[in-house]
Amino acid sequence: MLINLNGSKEVRKNNIDRCREKGILLPTFKQMVEPSTIPEEIKKKLADVELWETNPLNLFRITWKNEPTKKGGKFGGVNFVEVPRELTGCKARILALVGKWFPTGAHKVGATYGCLAPALVAGTFDSIHQQAVWPSTGNYCRGGAFNSILLGCESIAILPAEMSKERFDWLKTVAGEVIATPGCESNVKEIFDMCHTLDEERGANIVIFNQFDQFGNYLWHYKVTGGAILEVLKELEIADENVCGYVTATGSGGTLAAGDHLKDLYPNVKIAASEALQCPTLLRNGFGGHRIEGIGDKHVPWVHNVRNTDMVIAVDDQDCMDVYRLFNEPAGIEYLRKIGVPEESIAELPLYGISGVGNVLAAIKMAKYYEMGSEDVIFTVLTDSSEMYTSRLKEQNEIQGEFDEYAAVRALAACLHHQTIENALELSYYEKLRVHNLKYYTWVEQQGKTSEELDAQWYDKNYWKQIPAYADQIDKMIEAFNAEILAK
Repeated sequence: MLINLNGSKEVRKNNIDRCREKGILLPTFKQMVEPSTIPEEIKKKLADVELWETNPLNLFRITWKNEPTKKGGKFGGVNFVEVPRELTGCKARILALVGKWFPTGAHKVGATYGCLAPALVAGTFDSIHQQAVWPSTGNYCRGGAFNSILLGCESIAILPAEMSKERFDWLKTVAGEVIATPGCESNVKEIFDMCHTLDEERGANIVIFNQFDQFGNYLWHYKVTGGAILEVLKELEIADENVCGYVTATGSGGTLAAGDHLKDLYPNVKIAASEALQCPTLLRNGFGGHRIEGIGDKHVPWVHNVRNTDMVIAVDDQDCMDVYRLFNEPAGIEYLRKIGVPEESIAELPLYGISGVGNVLAAIKMAKYYEMGSEDVIFTVLTDSSEMYTSRLKEQNEIQGEFDEYAAVRALAACLHHQTIENALELSYYEKLRVHNLKYYTWVEQQGKTSEELDAQWYDKNYWKQIPAYADQIDKMIEAFNAEILAK
């Protein structure tokens, strides 16, 4: 069973008692995909709740369809942007889902819910007597700590010490504990090592929700993120033959699951996994450190369906930093306005975080590699927004000097318009197998997985296809759980 739904009845009862005590109800996957199905009573109560407020009602805002406002928002269409060709310099249309309008300002709050909610309703995690541990390279532990406090349970957030100041400052206000592990974005093993240490020290008092091996992460993105993309394609009336690509950073492997949903319906769509050129693990079994916060490296996540990945793309972290400055420094914004970038698109620039910029750069590379035309569409994701990284602007000014119009010209020309197909690798069958086999060294040798399951991920055609079916089963369990909360 890839998602354990056979827990303790006693623990489940504890969770029901806790939720009843705090007035908590849980949203279903169906409600996250289509919030119009949320009860009207809950919608009315949300009118007075701020988006980031630690109010359990915000569990019902774990959706791509929040009204883009910080307080009292209703539900509408999917939040997405079309990156203008004045920025991309390529023919293909690049569309991006917007993560800013989730609670915590990043879609990872959804992935954590996809892991935590099944554990609550199945009784595999005791919200009264255990702490939820959220190992992460950034936004996942933020989402986990936020959901934990909404659900009234203690949390431990783990992330690398070199992540942005904004992340740490906010985490200290919601997480029970914040643990900074050595290194930067690429130091994932150090995060896993800390999990082992906590497991040895605290044992049954904690449950570790490791985003890199939790299939609730994959399931949430398959159903909710994938569903959102399909809805946008329908809204824009994109012809089947023009649904050409889906690109996102490897990260925990979860966001790539939306591509699997796309490929189930559009078999010819190409899925690309992107990573930092400074740590080209999938591209050339490489290693290193980089500054594209939130994407994780030096291993292949257990929940990454490598067999469905058609391409690996590496982007330069300096390009990401330069474009981030272009989008956020006054001189950059004014230059973009001067060259004719539409005002609507300029107003959307704060929606791009550093990893979102990286995803867009990877999409440009994909469009050029496959020589896509003006009707062809590539989808990607803006995981979070610029407000997560404002301290990086000051740092870059100290390192590179003030950002002026000359810097803006260079950033647009060199980092956007002149992206090339260099460091883009189309995967053959054996290239995919090479990447898949890298899982062995992390997951079998270090993390206790079996080589038999590793082989099943590659050879068993039903392995990945069985995961989406969990959503209906979990929804029924959530509905029963909520009914018992309301029964007394």
